[in-house]
Amino acid sequence: MAQHNVGINSEYWDWSADAGERARLLQSPNVETGPKSDEGQGPGAGSTSTLGAVFIVVNAALGAGLLNFPAAFSTAGGVAAGIALQMSLLVFIIGGLVILAYCSRASNERTYQEVVWAVCGKVPGVLCEVAIAVYTFGTCIAFLIIIGDQQDKIIAALMKEPQGADGSWWVAGESHTRSCGPCRLTLPLSIPKEIGFQKSASSLSVIGTWYVTAVVILKYIWPDKEITPGHIPTRPSSWMAVFNAMPTICFGFQCHVSSVPVFNSLRRPAVKPWGAVVTAAMIIALFVYTGTGVCGFLTFGADVDQDVLLSYPSNDVPVAIARAFIILCVLTSYPILHFCGRAVLEGLWLRYKGEAVEEDVVRERRRRVLQTISWFLLTLLLALFIPDIGKVISLIGGLAACFIFVFPGLCLIQAKLSEIPESRPSSWWALVGYGTFMVTLGAFIFGQTTANAIFVDLMA
Repeated sequence: MAQHNVGINSEYWDWSADAGERARLLQSPNVETGPKSDEGQGPGAGSTSTLGAVFIVVNAALGAGLLNFPAAFSTAGGVAAGIALQMSLLVFIIGGLVILAYCSRASNERTYQEVVWAVCGKVPGVLCEVAIAVYTFGTCIAFLIIIGDQQDKIIAALMKEPQGADGSWWVAGESHTRSCGPCRLTLPLSIPKEIGFQKSASSLSVIGTWYVTAVVILKYIWPDKEITPGHIPTRPSSWMAVFNAMPTICFGFQCHVSSVPVFNSLRRPAVKPWGAVVTAAMIIALFVYTGTGVCGFLTFGADVDQDVLLSYPSNDVPVAIARAFIILCVLTSYPILHFCGRAVLEGLWLRYKGEAVEEDVVRERRRRVLQTISWFLLTLLLALFIPDIGKVISLIGGLAACFIFVFPGLCLIQAKLSEIPESRPSSWWALVGYGTFMVTLGAFIFGQTTANAIFVDLMA
């Protein structure tokens, strides 16, 4: 893509000096960027190496969605359909990451929603911020469900009670682990104003996800005698079944929101080397997700749980260690996701009130504590009544499709339309067409998966 020093939505810049600069929303705690440069010169250089950027993007992509991939392969209709679906979407996933870097350079903005604000204007910017808040809220619900489910299994193993022998331990586990357990750690970690102290959670998350993948693969190669796989479908039951697996894939590969700060943290932030970074990162994520999805699906067949670890016996020691890793990862990831959602809500509130951060310091702490407690209690309440992570992912996966396809596509279209070339070559029309296709594809995935989640999963 050719670089053009053009003003994109120039009416935004006057607003940006006030409300647009009130908070560095969704700034990744794992990257450090340089100061914002003068308008038109591109973001200032950071300190992250190319290899470090690959690691950060992989870490942003891998997460709790890993547990749902075997069930997604089952929904898609088998190994071939699942892999084909991933590969077909991967081209657009990588393309979206490159588009965001291009638009970040053109607009001189450093976070996802600021890029959308600058390039696309006010309405798409507000919609993007609302989508981020809803997405992080839903992800926090999924995290609390995972905590409760995994701790239930650990409690069952510690009490040495066979599943189904007596429901008393389940009652103690389900209600206790989803409420008191997270309350002791997650809530205090979510209240601080800054989250830089959680940088170490990055390494822990990577180790945990890789360990889960290794356990699932090894358990497929050397299966336990008591595990008998169910029916293993080899083709989709219908073409709609393939689309029903898309929310999990979008949720798993969605790292676009945090990719813009990572791009700007590079020592030499340029679009071409960034393309190599995200391509390498997405290929690594593809191997991890495919290994977990294929082996988990073939181990249990159509009987696989929405959370693959729940399909294994409670007394399996390697799996128990994997559950402990996942719990630790989720406990440290919940405050980060909450911080992102809280920052967006804070920006929307200050913009609505027309106040600057400096004028609101006295009330900031009280508002932050109230927001955090309300956020936690609402996510906890919903987690207690939603049976598994599959229903949450099926809903917020549609929003992930918006971050991957719709907003980057809109940014590309608007960026190219803002250029004033002497002539419009075929490459210009090809990029506009590509952006239009991304918006159309993302809107279709969002509409189809959201409707299916509401009318099939949530109302079933």
